[in-house]
Order: sequence, then structure tokens, then C-alpha cells
Amino acid sequence: MNKPSLLTLLLAACCTTASVAQQPKKIKVKHKRGAQTEAPTTPPQQSAPQTVLSAGSDLAATYAQTITQEDLRKHLSIIASDAYEGRETGEKGQKMAAEYIANRFKELGLTGPVQGSDNPYLQHFTMERSTWADGATLKVAGQTYQWLQDFYGMGTSPFQQETTVQPVFVGYGIEQDDYSDYTGLDVKGKDLIMLIGEPTNTQNQPLLGKDGNPSKWGTDYRAKAALAIQKGARSVFFVDFNPNSNFQKLAARMAGYINRPSIAFKDAQKTPRATMFFVSPQVGYKMLGTTAAAVTKYQQSITKAGKQVVAPFKPTKFSIKAPRKTEDFTTENVLGYLEGTDKKDELLVLSAHYDHIGITNGEVNNGADDDGSGTVSVLEMAEAFTKAKAEGHGPRRSILFLTVTGEEKGLLGSEYYTDHPVFPLESTVADLNTDMVGRTDKEHEGQPTYVYVIGSDKLSSELHTILQEENQKHDNINLDFRFNDPQDPNRFYYRSDHYNFAKHKIPVAFFFNGVHDDYHGAGDEVDKIEFQKMEPRARLVFYTAWDLANRDKRIVVDSNKP
Repeated sequence: MNKPSLLTLLLAACCTTASVAQQPKKIKVKHKRGAQTEAPTTPPQQSAPQTVLSAGSDLAATYAQTITQEDLRKHLSIIASDAYEGRETGEKGQKMAAEYIANRFKELGLTGPVQGSDNPYLQHFTMERSTWADGATLKVAGQTYQWLQDFYGMGTSPFQQETTVQPVFVGYGIEQDDYSDYTGLDVKGKDLIMLIGEPTNTQNQPLLGKDGNPSKWGTDYRAKAALAIQKGARSVFFVDFNPNSNFQKLAARMAGYINRPSIAFKDAQKTPRATMFFVSPQVGYKMLGTTAAAVTKYQQSITKAGKQVVAPFKPTKFSIKAPRKTEDFTTENVLGYLEGTDKKDELLVLSAHYDHIGITNGEVNNGADDDGSGTVSVLEMAEAFTKAKAEGHGPRRSILFLTVTGEEKGLLGSEYYTDHPVFPLESTVADLNTDMVGRTDKEHEGQPTYVYVIGSDKLSSELHTILQEENQKHDNINLDFRFNDPQDPNRFYYRSDHYNFAKHKIPVAFFFNGVHDDYHGAGDEVDKIEFQKMEPRARLVFYTAWDLANRDKRIVVDSNKP
């Protein structure tokens, strides 16, 4: 699943939405990126006997039985192995995984639907890889500060050469209802300084949150950056004045992520991208020309007023140089198509992302759960549907099995597909997206099998009802809909590939097991996957897909909440 705001990494030594993943206890010595490692690229051959069905058989249940723990483990043990090097977008391991998936689709008898490709199962596209170059410096009040010690950046950079900046302070950088840090400010073309986090009330609870919980402003710095860019700002400099923070320690922990390449479409210039820098408290005080006591007084004045207040600071000019270097590369989505019968012009998409985050600090991040689990679930559903068709029970509607790249870089593969669809989006009835279905989160430890279902109620009430009915009819696992809350600070609905379909008013459902301590870490390994829980989760997606593909009428779109 796509990385949440790195703000949470900065604030609380916690990963994802509420906490940064702890470092795994098991430290492994991994091979280097350039090492030549042989690994299977052709899926293991399978043969299945013809299924004899009795009168009145539940066909969905019959073919769901082909989705097994054994097969899930077999495929996952390959694509989530060290040999695939963490499946970093555009790198060797991602290409190996694409070949493995394409070969499996071909072996199952699916059609490769991509016209004009050297491989009809692969939808290639060109991306731009960008990394921070050497030589970044920040000079404030006559003092020079160092990259990854006193400041670092994310996103783009307009500071290829040393540039003098006159910043504008915008408080917490928040605009919500009657609270706006931008009141009376013209920030177009300006460089903004803003505080990390959000203001609190007199009970020390988030002022703008719901029921004492943080708002998105407190959990996702990108929401602040996006607002600033929307208002025309050139860049944002975040500063954390929390006395319990240790900027140098956090910067060292973040170094692997900061130094990894960022990826964007070559034509991304059409959409403004955020330029974000993070500076230490000491640098922040210099930039604002103030002291710790004055900052604390300012924050307390907001708490007392219960709204934004005019800041007394007069930001100081500074100079910055933070160059980036870029290069082009290609990556690919993998598509397998199963033609339907009497309703073949309508299409159901079953999606998952097969990329992960590659190698960091010499360790391979294998992403067995994220999202090897979803990827092999799609492979197993493909086997179930192709077996059904081979035995005369093929789906009425066509099905596209879509495994996408670049999810970890910002849902890029699914964005490319929905911007360049192989099949008309108006003919696409729904997308069922599977992203992390192999583990248990802390909320459900010691409980029976469960799965979070996200977004099923946003665009089609029928879809929401169908998946619940299919669940009750079959394995009846616990369905947790808590993340459908529009106020969910985790914003999971916006963080996986289904969202690019939802943006086009296509009904979606996202199946998810929640985050765990190994999320985006080297501990996300096959030996920690709970296949006994993964199997019924994958079957639930299959049952829902079976209904959607075979019902008389396509589900209605009766809501307008993408």
C-alpha cells in the first residue's frame, strides 16, 4: 500500500498512519542490487481435473475452492523472495515480477489485451526518476547548514542553483471551515514556513479533529503541502518545534527513504507538484528570527483563542541550493483478459499492485503482505475464473486481471491505466482492489478472520450490499467498515489503486488487513503471512467478483462521493 504521510515518521518514531514501523528484530544480510541472482520467472505448471458438478451446485463456492493456502504460498514464495529485490518500480526485481505474472496469465489461457506492445500482457510506459544530487546547502543568518543533518527535502526542487528566499510564515498551514492560516496572505510564488502538526484546545486535544482525534492536518503533511501548492506557493519548509523531537536522529532514520529516487510521469509538469523541505528546530528559529519561548507563546495563544491568530514573527531571508538529477525509464502494468459471454462488452477489474519499495540500507524489503498478498490473490482468482470458463461456466461479463506498478510511488500504475485504458472506462462496472490481505493488525489480534473493506459504500449502494450478502452466504468473516468514515485520519480510501477508478465514478471496494509493525520494513516476509486468513479473504473478493460478473444488470452508480 502507498506510504502514508512521512509526517508520522517524523513525529513519533512510527510508520504509516499512526505509528512508524519498528525496526524488525531479525537483521538479515541481503545481496546487493547489482548481484546476479537466478530466480524462477516461469510459474510452476499445474494440472487440474475436470470438476463434476451436481444439480443445484453453488458454482461460486465450487470454483472458490481452487483458491488455496498452498497455491497462495507457492506464488508468494517466489515473487516475495530476495531474488526479486523488493520489486522497486523500474528496477530488475519489478521486471522479474512482471514477467512471472505475465507468464502465469498466459499459462492460464488469459488473453494479453495490450495492442502494440512487445508483450501483449504488458502495458509499458515511460517515467522520470529523480534523485537528490550532491551539494545541497542552506544558509541562514550567516550560518551554513548541512543536508540530512539540519535539513532535507522531498518532492521537486526549484533550487537547482543557490537561490535567495524571502519566506512567508503561515502558522500551521491549515484551512478548514472558519480556521485559516492564509487569511489576508497572498502566497502565490512564495516560499512558506509552516509548523508540523496541528493546534490543540485547552484540553490538549486536536482543535480541528473529531471526538478528540487528530485531523488530517495533524497526520498528513502532504495535505498541507497540497493546499499550499493549490494556493500557488513555490515551496514549503516544515519545522517541528516539539521539544521531544530529535531532528538529527529522525533524519538519519529517514535517510534511506530520502535518498531513494522519486518517480513521476514525464508530463507531470501539467500538475503542480509539491516542493517540501524539513528543517531542524534550530534552523526554524533562525528562519523566523525568534526564540523557543516566543514560539511556545504563539502556540498557546491559538489554544486560548480557539482559532488562528496573527503571528508576531518576521521571517529572515535565507539562501538554499538543493539540486536534483533526473533520468527516464520504463515500467509496466501486467494485464490478463478473460472474455465474457452475453455481457462481454461490460468489464470487471480485479486489481492489485505488484511493486514494492526495493532495497534500503542494504536490506531487501520483500513486501510479502504489501502487496505480494494481493498480487497472488489476483493470480488465484484468475485461475478460478479460467477453470470455470474451461468447464462451461465462464463469467457473463469480461474480467480484467490488472496488476499495476508504481503504487508505492503514488498510485502511478493505476493512474496510467485509467488515463490510458485498454478497455473503455464507461464499460467498466467496478474495480475490486486487493492490497495487503495476509496479516493481522493490532486491532484484531487474537480474533477470528476479518478484513477491512473500504470504499464499497462510496459510489454504489448495491456493491456494498452484494459483498456483505456474499460474505454471509459463504465464509462469513468479520467485515470491518470503520475506514469508510470520511473523517478517518488515515485516509486509506485515497491510498491504494482503487481510488484512480473511483475518480472516474467507477464503483470500488478495497480489501485490506490493516497495518502492522513490518509495514514498509524488511520484516514483511512470507514466513509471517497467515495463509489461513488470507485464503478466505481472497475467496470473499472472488465471491463478490462472481456476483458482479454474472448478475443480470450491472450495479448502479447512485452516489457521487469519489
